[in-house]
Amino acid sequence: MHYVYCLENAEKQYLYIGSTNQLKQRIEKHKKGECKATKPYMPLILTAYVAVNSESKARKLEAYFKTGSGKAILKKRILQNEVTRSGT
Repeated sequence: MHYVYCLENAEKQYLYIGSTNQLKQRIEKHKKGECKATKPYMPLILTAYVAVNSESKARKLEAYFKTGSGKAILKKRILQNEVTRSGT
């Protein structure tokens, strides 16, 4: 199984989208500050993940979620309940 995941720091209004085949280990690396891209935005919370059956599908979905329209869909359809946490 391969995963596309979303990490968020609502206070800093930061959303990170990544993909992996080892979700638990990858999230732990983010939480420990071992990932250069997310270290300045700690603490991060796993807000969503999607499981797919191939790495190529995961990479394509990750790339889509990183586009403007992909982020809009992600925020509106998947993370919509998470927005209330930030007070907006």
